[in-house]
Amino acid sequence: MISSRIQELQKLSALRGKNPKTAHFDYDYHYAAINVFPNLPHYLKLAKSMAYAIGNQDVWAYKEDGLGGRIYYDKEKEVITRDPNLDYITSAYKQFKEKVVDYDELIDNQLILNVTDGKGLWCNGHITWLYEKILSLGVTGLKQKFLEALENPKDQQAKEFYEGVVILLDSLLEFNDKHIAEYEKLGNMELADRMKKVPRYACESFKEAVQAYFMQHIVVMRENPFGGNSPGRLDYYLWPYLEKDLDNNTITLEEAKEIICELFLRIDERLYNMDAWGEMIVVGGTDEEGNSAVNPLSYIMVEAIMDLNIIHPSVYIRMPANPPKEFMELAAKYIKDGSNRAQIFSDEAIINALTLSGIDYKEARNYASGGCMEIGIQGKHCDFLYCGWQNTAKMLELLVTGGISLKDNKKLKTFKYTKSIVGYDDFEEFYNDYLKVLKEYVHLSFCEMDLFNELAERNRPSYLMSSMIDDCLERGRNLNAGGAKYHDYGTTPMALPDTIDSLYAIKYAIFDHKLCSKEELLTALKINFDGYEKLNYTLTNIPKYGMDEDEINQFASRLISDMCDIHHSYKTRHGGHGKPVILTFIHAAAAKGILGARPSGKKAFTSIAHGVTPNSASMTEGITAAINSCCSIPFNKISGGASTMWDLDPDWANEVIIESLIKTFIDKKGQIFQGNATSVAELIAATKNPEEYQHLIVRVGGYSARFINLNPSVQEDVINRFRHKG
Repeated sequence: MISSRIQELQKLSALRGKNPKTAHFDYDYHYAAINVFPNLPHYLKLAKSMAYAIGNQDVWAYKEDGLGGRIYYDKEKEVITRDPNLDYITSAYKQFKEKVVDYDELIDNQLILNVTDGKGLWCNGHITWLYEKILSLGVTGLKQKFLEALENPKDQQAKEFYEGVVILLDSLLEFNDKHIAEYEKLGNMELADRMKKVPRYACESFKEAVQAYFMQHIVVMRENPFGGNSPGRLDYYLWPYLEKDLDNNTITLEEAKEIICELFLRIDERLYNMDAWGEMIVVGGTDEEGNSAVNPLSYIMVEAIMDLNIIHPSVYIRMPANPPKEFMELAAKYIKDGSNRAQIFSDEAIINALTLSGIDYKEARNYASGGCMEIGIQGKHCDFLYCGWQNTAKMLELLVTGGISLKDNKKLKTFKYTKSIVGYDDFEEFYNDYLKVLKEYVHLSFCEMDLFNELAERNRPSYLMSSMIDDCLERGRNLNAGGAKYHDYGTTPMALPDTIDSLYAIKYAIFDHKLCSKEELLTALKINFDGYEKLNYTLTNIPKYGMDEDEINQFASRLISDMCDIHHSYKTRHGGHGKPVILTFIHAAAAKGILGARPSGKKAFTSIAHGVTPNSASMTEGITAAINSCCSIPFNKISGGASTMWDLDPDWANEVIIESLIKTFIDKKGQIFQGNATSVAELIAATKNPEEYQHLIVRVGGYSARFINLNPSVQEDVINRFRHKG
């Protein structure tokens, strides 16, 4: 339960979130670059312009605040004149488009969709950073480290980086000091006094640590305003301060929960109308020594988000090996009664995948989710961990047809494999050509990221965030200039379960059992099985991924393994690797809208599966068989994370059943478990009377959202998912 004070704050927070004041941060940033600092060296102009914009932000403070700091994203003053260097993403898009022939054709057919496709897709960010440096050192202590490095920089680039960091750390304090003045005017002296100490100096109490965390968070999110940039292991880094206070009897767990509730309300208030924007907190998990890191704050944060029933922040559970019984029970309750916000990470499976990818074992234990479920090590990555997706089922369609898109019967100029399925006499030859197609487009996506990353290095140096990313200080470089310890890129191979089913159907029906000819299959696909109902029936009844049959399970494992190798084979511009990040987000509707009939027997424009979850129509043998199939794939090779979506009939799935399902999934080495526990009838009712269902939250695919706010095509996708009943 939440206190009466938090109930009152929630009412006020909702009103402020619905009616945000107009911000002018972006306007000030460009104004300063063009009018205040136009003649400074490039790096200095960027640093000072960012500091100018941060320091010039309005301060929104209220007497009842127990936590200082607010920013709003919903409304921004229009920027009339823009500095082109500050809009680096636009120039990067134009440069890449000039290098790639018929780039728009690739976009329209979902063969590459990355940082931006010119149509609004935006995927920078998706990382966590080590704000613990500010909690333990204070801004002054962190600044001192950079001042010391500035005394003997290894080169000019390092010197410029250190100077930029010092400027941005000072701007953080300047913005904090503006709040102190406002709270003194309001007579809120307790908060003003706390903010005089933190984040300027090291934290000594839990209240100070939460305050220091939040002030740096909102300023970092101004410097890097990207969805997916996330707190990560907030319970892990705040717990030592709360533990000390509890030992000294200066706080109670009830008081700690009230502080966390106010923090969560403040995050939700800022992002009120932005359901798809993710700021993820992962609680529990494992410490560096391999022991359970579950602590009282882990429970408090899950309980707080359930009690508040708000969208932001996203609170996810890291399940350590041999977790406390109460923590597993909480996870089951969260799935059942948490308004479809829960997502469960299996530490053993994910840490294993990270270490096999080359990450130090102790560091792997400190993984977090920046974004929907993108796996990275807290504070050690550049921020290109998730930058787009490719439609793997569309690639297969084009290989089958010889480059003809079944959606509109158009021949693609860019697709060089032109002989169609008819020209193949051997499945292995066909399969190997499919892998070549997959590699071509995945690597092209990574090439695009390299270009964007190169321009981000120069024009988005992220000085403040980089000050809290290892090893930027030691290397004298920002996080995208080779400063971050790991310079990995991630991208999503969309519709993999559909591709598994279709590739296996080709192998089974044409090459192994001669159930139809290649010509017959191609013709049937082109006319969406019209007149080929018998063949459609035959293909539909071939074993599918999700039925727990050995042969297709082995085939699924083979394809996933080969796909992972393709991603990992790409070396990024600063020595990292490509990695698959397998999720669906909101792209299921868009992906199905471009797919024609499929060799699996699916007709044109039918749904795709989520993440690595089997297709709804393939889970005919029950959820245990579906989990067995899913967990037969080599999760240990998927270092970017692989999500699953298990939608459960709420009349069947009680907490005991859900706990058993989570344990089964984890024991079988699955990585990420999520789903919905809302009745289909309620969802349908919400489409007809949305005003009566404003409370209804659903799991979309890596994030949760108010159902009535979703696009109708996404609502349809959620409604049509298979509901497990045993």
